Amino acid sequence: HPAMLPNIVLLDPELTINLPTGLTAATGMDALSHSLEAYSSPLYHPMADGIAVEGIRLVQQFLPSAVNNGQDLTARTQMLVASSMGATAFQKGLGAMHALAHPLGALYDAHHGLLNAILMPYVLVANRDKISPQLGRLARYLNLPEPGFNGFLHWVLALREGIGIPAALRAIGIDDSRVDEIGPMAVADAAAATNPVQFDASQYSHILADAINGHL
Repeated sequence: HPAMLPNIVLLDPELTINLPTGLTAATGMDALSHSLEAYSSPLYHPMADGIAVEGIRLVQQFLPSAVNNGQDLTARTQMLVASSMGATAFQKGLGAMHALAHPLGALYDAHHGLLNAILMPYVLVANRDKISPQLGRLARYLNLPEPGFNGFLHWVLALREGIGIPAALRAIGIDDSRVDEIGPMAVADAAAATNPVQFDASQYSHILADAINGHL
């Protein structure tokens, strides 16, 4: 609604220089998830796609630096830009990462960005048949050493490892005792409507179980 939009937004990187490493990593991956899911959405919005692609490139270039040296104002500035670009792009839609992260955050009081970061590769694999062409273009745009879907997936995995993101949800205290409960919640989440694949509750539960146990 227009009344909920700000008249002006101030992005001050100096306010972020003392953000802890873990939060810098998790919020940076959240920015990536926004651009990535917007770009992967099946809806048509070429302007959002362009914003999302450049937002992803900024994360590639600057998130490791922001995590490894919080005093790097250039990296902090560009991550604020990347975050804003992701929030602009996701008017095109989000997807299964967020459809799962929303109920998980509510039930387990877990950090939203960290949830998206851990879920990311599992959702990418689940969506693979529908998003391989888009991720192939991203791999070329990012000049990744390995082409195609696999090249992009391996970049995500390396990025996560390099900034200290756990490989599985079990590492942050989430077990598989509630996967059957969370599956229907994910289907009902608004973000599920713009995922490239319309998963049913059992498929969401399966993706979640894989993310809990690290089965990629």
